[in-house]
Amino acid sequence: MAEKKPAKGTQKSAKSTTAIGKASKGFTDEERAAMRERAQELKAGAGKAGEESAVLAKIAVMQAPDRTMGERLHAIIKASAPELSPKLWYGMPAYAKDGKVVCFFQDARKFKTRYATLGFSDKAALDEGHMWPTAFALKELTAADEARIGALVKKAVS
Repeated sequence: MAEKKPAKGTQKSAKSTTAIGKASKGFTDEERAAMRERAQELKAGAGKAGEESAVLAKIAVMQAPDRTMGERLHAIIKASAPELSPKLWYGMPAYAKDGKVVCFFQDARKFKTRYATLGFSDKAALDEGHMWPTAFALKELTAADEARIGALVKKAVS
């Protein structure tokens, strides 16, 4: 027995499952702001000197103690891996190799967390067996912490 095909133009369109005019509950205001910052960063496309200036300006407006940690991290990363280029990434200071972000610094106020974060992307060569850390919580930096960060950054770009 042959199946009956519906006549052209009689298919109903799928109804939207979201209400019109309601904001998505999927992203926080801070996350949406970070996405807007990233879009602006991509449009700006500043040169290497301009990108480092933008990173330093972003660090300068951070509140203490994150500003101090951001300044120290910038110096440690530049000294440990001079091949990394500073750039803004979702409104955060980040450091890239061949245009790909290797590590970044997220201040505590960025997403209203209780600590700042030093994070590494999947481009960082930090693999150790089947499991390894990719982000570190920071409340302050000691000399031992700075040495460990320097070693991690060197390993990340190796």
